[in-house]
Amino acid sequence: MFPVADVEAVLLDVGGVFHLPDHARMLGALSRLDIVADPADLDRAHYAGIAALGDHAPVGHHGDGASIWHRYNRAYARVCGVPHDRLDEATLVLLAEFARGGVWTRQIPGARDALQAIADRGMRLGIVSNADGTVEEQLRSDGICQLGPGAGVEVHVVLDSGVVGVAKPDPAIFHLALEALQVAPGAAIHVGDTPASDVEGALAAGVRPVLVDPYDFHPDTECARVTALAGIVALLA
Repeated sequence: MFPVADVEAVLLDVGGVFHLPDHARMLGALSRLDIVADPADLDRAHYAGIAALGDHAPVGHHGDGASIWHRYNRAYARVCGVPHDRLDEATLVLLAEFARGGVWTRQIPGARDALQAIADRGMRLGIVSNADGTVEEQLRSDGICQLGPGAGVEVHVVLDSGVVGVAKPDPAIFHLALEALQVAPGAAIHVGDTPASDVEGALAAGVRPVLVDPYDFHPDTECARVTALAGIVALLA
C-alpha cells in the first residue's frame, strides 16, 4: 500500500472501470450461434478476457491487435458457455460484433457515484484511456464526467489514445496527464483493469497503479487491487 496523504491526483481508465460491453449486444451476437448465455456471466467474461491477455499484452478497449483480441474473445466466449469445439467460431462472431463499434456502453453500477466521492476528497482527476477518439463524448453523454461543469463529475483532463496519438503502456500518455494536472508522478495513482497497459504503464511513468480485479483473476499482480472504483474511495479514506 502507499501513503494516502501523498495522493493528489487520480488517473482513471474507462473500460473495466466505468464501462463494460453492452449486455444486449453480446447476447445478440452469441444468439447468432444459438448460444443462450446467462446475463449474469457477461461482466465476469470481460475480466476473464482481460486475464487471458496475460500481464504483458497492451490492449485498447476499442480494439487493436488482432491476436490480443482473439485471446480476449475466446476467453469471453468460454465463460459464456460456448462449447470448446465452437470457440473459434464464437471468437470470430464476437470480434465482428466489437468491430461494429459502440459496444462499450454498459455503465458499471456505482462507478459514477464513486468518482464523485473521489472528487469530494479534493483529488485532481484525469481520464487516461486507450480508445478510438469517442471516450470524452461518451463519458459526457452518459453523465459520468466531463471537462468543466456539467451533468457528470468535473475532471481536469481527458486523454484518449485515439486523439493524442500515444497509448498505454507508453509512459508518455501518463506524462501528458500529469502535466495537465500539474502534479508529480509520485503524487498520482492510476486505476485500470489491465495489468500490461495500466499497471506496467503507470509504473513506467512513476505513477502508483491500482488494479480493478473484481473476480480475483490477478492475485500475483504486485500492486494494490480493488473490486470496483468504490474501493478507491475506501483506500483514500
